[in-house]
Amino acid sequence: MPAGAREPHFVRSFERGLAVIRAFDAEHPELTLSEVARLTGLTRAAARRFLLTLFDLGYVATDGRMFRLTPRVLELGYSYLSSFTLPEIAEPHLEQLVAQIRESSSLCVLDGDDIVYLARVPTHRIMTATITVGTRFPAHVTSVGRVLLAQLPDEDIDARLVRADLRALTGRTIVSAGLLRTELRRVRRQGYAIVDQELEEGLRSVAVPVRDRDGEVVAAVNIPVHASRNSVDSVRRDLLPHLLATVARIEADLRVTGRARGASRGTGTHR
Repeated sequence: MPAGAREPHFVRSFERGLAVIRAFDAEHPELTLSEVARLTGLTRAAARRFLLTLFDLGYVATDGRMFRLTPRVLELGYSYLSSFTLPEIAEPHLEQLVAQIRESSSLCVLDGDDIVYLARVPTHRIMTATITVGTRFPAHVTSVGRVLLAQLPDEDIDARLVRADLRALTGRTIVSAGLLRTELRRVRRQGYAIVDQELEEGLRSVAVPVRDRDGEVVAAVNIPVHASRNSVDSVRRDLLPHLLATVARIEADLRVTGRARGASRGTGTHR
């Protein structure tokens, strides 16, 4: 199929409607019609039709000039989350972990080339960006992303590294596909990943994969820390054992309750 071509079943108007919803984010909570058109690449007339349709359905509010999403858009994600047993299983264990180590912890899955936060128990805000359920980061620069990527077949990893945006986010970010490939192989062998200030200066993070009862990696759990308080050695020595024990308890619950529904779908090669 030619590059950019779509299958016959593809509904272009539905794609454009979703693009309008995704135009709103933390940096753009309110947008004018012209701004929506610019951010989505739609004409003003098309953007207006989509916005007014979303308004009629209750997903968008407007004062006549500015548009904003309404809480009703949460319904679009609730169906996924409500059928997803893993966050509910993991959260009590994350809370216990955070109480022990007094550091934040999160549960993430792989979605395309990003990781997405499904559950989070915070302590202190250590990153510039606010992290909530649904937050996304490029997988290759995060500890959770690396343990999830490391479990994929080599040909899948190679394809992802070819299309990855290997920009330097800090002076420590690995920007070489070859070095990343080597690092992912090391992560696969050792069973955990530590990322040292590659996503943000001052942030170190350790992550461990979560496997379902079939042995398939379905998610990952991390502990992010201040680099000023925790060296790489102390992260490995003091925090990794607690993280491994927590993940073991999550996996024990998964063996009892069954496979985490939907968890492994994000590891596909779409996007």
